[in-house]
Order: sequence, then structure tokens, then C-alpha cells
Amino acid sequence: MILDYFLLVFSITLILLGLAGCILPVIPGPPLAWLGLLLAKFTSFCSVDWITIMVMAGVTLIVTLLDYLFPAWIATKMGGSNWGGWGTIIGLLVGVVFLGPLGAVVGPFVGALVGEMLRKQPQNNTKNNPWLSAVGSFLGFMLGVGVKLITVGVIIYFLVVSF
Repeated sequence: MILDYFLLVFSITLILLGLAGCILPVIPGPPLAWLGLLLAKFTSFCSVDWITIMVMAGVTLIVTLLDYLFPAWIATKMGGSNWGGWGTIIGLLVGVVFLGPLGAVVGPFVGALVGEMLRKQPQNNTKNNPWLSAVGSFLGFMLGVGVKLITVGVIIYFLVVSF
């Protein structure tokens, strides 16, 4: 019985870390939340079946892979480069440190813009416009955050419904 409570508390902690990891790029959000769901399965409180656990494992894997592809793909479509991608990540980290939750929204855009401006490419055409590249990096980051939040939300739903 005590082990059940310990596993449940650890499971909820992992899910909360997973929720934070949806926004912070240094924490793997959906995989941590999935591990929390898996741990909850081993308590006497949780009735999630193995099919749900395995389906969510597949969804988590796909979402984690897509999260790495979205920012680069959208930024490239809008003329961005690796500079903008790195700027997005650095801007997020700096933004969260100095502006808190607002920095999670403003930081990636400003970071992508600065990264693209540092790239020093000619800006004669639309394809090399740092503003478009910054918007692309930002949209890719936000799309990844949205998909991760939905995934962790579904994991939380399955956990809550299983009690």
C-alpha cells in the first residue's frame, strides 16, 4: 500500500515535469508524462490497460520526433536557416529566465530574428528575409509546443479517467 502511494506521487511528479517539458526544450515533456502513466499502471489505483499504454508510447514517440522537425521544416519553408533554429532555442531559454512565462512566447521569436540577422545573408528577396525566417522558426516552435501539450493532456486524461 505504501509503495502504491510512492509510485502514484512519483507518477504525478513525472507527468507535471512532462507538462513543463512541453514548453521548456531541455525537458523531454511527452516521454516523461508517458513514463508517469506507465508507473501509475503498476499501482492498485490505476486501471489503464496495456493497449492504451502501448498506443500512447507510439504517439509519444511520433510527437517527440515531429517536435524536432517542425521548427526546422517551417522555418526552412519560410527561408530560415539553422541560425534561426538555434536563435529560437537560445531566445526561449533567455526569455524564460528574464521574463518568466511571457519569455516563453517572446523569447523564441526574438531569438530567431537575432539568429537570422546574425547570419548576414543578402536580403534582396523574400526568401532571405530575417523577419519571415523568425516567424517561421517561431511558428514551428509553437506548433511543436501545441502538439506536445495535446499529447500530455491526453495522457493526463487517461490517468484521471483510470481512477
